[in-house]
Amino acid sequence: MAGTLAKELAINLKNINRELRVEQSFDLMYRVLMIADTEACFYFVDGLNKDDVLEKLMEFFYGIKKDEMPSNAHELSIRLLPYGEVDFITDIPTLITNVLSGVPVLVVDGFEKALSIDFRTYPSRGVEEPEKDKVMRGARDGFVETVVMNTALIRRRIRNPNLTMEYTSIGESSKTDIVLCYMEDRVDHQFLERIRTKMKNIHVDALNMTSESLSECLHKGSWWNPFPKFKYTERPDTAASAVLEGSLILLVDNSPSAMILPTSLFEIMEEADDYYFPPITGTYLRLTRLAINIVALVLTPLWLLLMNNQTFIPRGLEFIVVKDAIHVPLLAQLLILEFAIDGLKLASVNTPSMLSTPLSVVAGIVLGDFTVSSGWFNSETMLYMAFVAVANYSQSSYELGYALKFLRVILLILTGFFDLWGFGIGLILVFVSICFNKTISGQSYLYPLIPFNGRQLLRRVFRISLPATHRDNEQTH
Repeated sequence: MAGTLAKELAINLKNINRELRVEQSFDLMYRVLMIADTEACFYFVDGLNKDDVLEKLMEFFYGIKKDEMPSNAHELSIRLLPYGEVDFITDIPTLITNVLSGVPVLVVDGFEKALSIDFRTYPSRGVEEPEKDKVMRGARDGFVETVVMNTALIRRRIRNPNLTMEYTSIGESSKTDIVLCYMEDRVDHQFLERIRTKMKNIHVDALNMTSESLSECLHKGSWWNPFPKFKYTERPDTAASAVLEGSLILLVDNSPSAMILPTSLFEIMEEADDYYFPPITGTYLRLTRLAINIVALVLTPLWLLLMNNQTFIPRGLEFIVVKDAIHVPLLAQLLILEFAIDGLKLASVNTPSMLSTPLSVVAGIVLGDFTVSSGWFNSETMLYMAFVAVANYSQSSYELGYALKFLRVILLILTGFFDLWGFGIGLILVFVSICFNKTISGQSYLYPLIPFNGRQLLRRVFRISLPATHRDNEQTH
């Protein structure tokens, strides 16, 4: 690729047109114009700029008189360019990247620098509330696929000069925009420098899966531990709260999810509704969510263990014993339903919205009635798996939900084959998977439980009132 820009416009046009391949791409456009008696050329991508601003700029340039024309790009920007976001470019590779990012670039004959005039605009949807991250009370806006709009949603909530938005790009071909968001006076600067170094050392062709691709590049850990290292959110209020608590936020262009890091298990399980209600209600919601997830993890393996060892059933719980004939082993029933539930989820995602309701009714009738009457499943098995399926939606993290699912399936298999010993080994495996896990910063995944920090643990388990939280923050910092 050609290097620095030349003073002669003809040479620049030849090199830029060759590198951009403007003759082969209909949407890459250039417009040659006269500014006073000086020839210039505008490069831009059709559909990625504000047409009204482009029209006004062209009109303004045509109105500049010969005696008003400056001799360099800097004076032109200061004296005559009626737009705020202007930068200077001295080399062709940077110019190509700017144009392909949607930033219009003006190249003027006799100038050693080109001017990038950022009046681009990306197609985007509205900032409506995320489908998965809904709240019963609170803000109804959500992140979108345009990173600039996402930074604005956070900046709107934190009007503090310490809020820093660092920009970089990753990917040889994609050159995906990445924004690292943090509070200068609250962030762990050692951890911040580690993340900067990791991002600089990422060498990939493209971040095809946006946030997921970036997370895999940042953390190349053990695949066998399913617990997530990052917390994802599509809510600006959740991201802003995390920033104020000292966390880092990674925003990736073309992704509506913000990555919060580092994050522990307790932080992943927190939700916005915990703070949009009074402390007693928020505490109840948080404890209920924690209890439901624990019950969903051990309910079906424990029930399978009791069915295989009915002498273990406590007095008064004899009614949990299966009354009807068992044609298919209980372990097989539970495993089939585990995979069937995921099959229904996938089907619902790919089902047109107008058919989702009738098809879900049909699926409910087939699984809920016909499968029991046909002898494939017992009604007790359907009941417990229905609870597990509903419990997975008690928290918004897909990654945590599937982590608990994988461990539940392993616990089921171990219990089914090795009985009480298998159930015990499975619980130890769950304990080891959580306790020996580390956050991306190297801290304990169960902090503040391990290592123990009573004040912070109280805040994670119970919803503390706002004044008390502020006092704790002041003592921490």
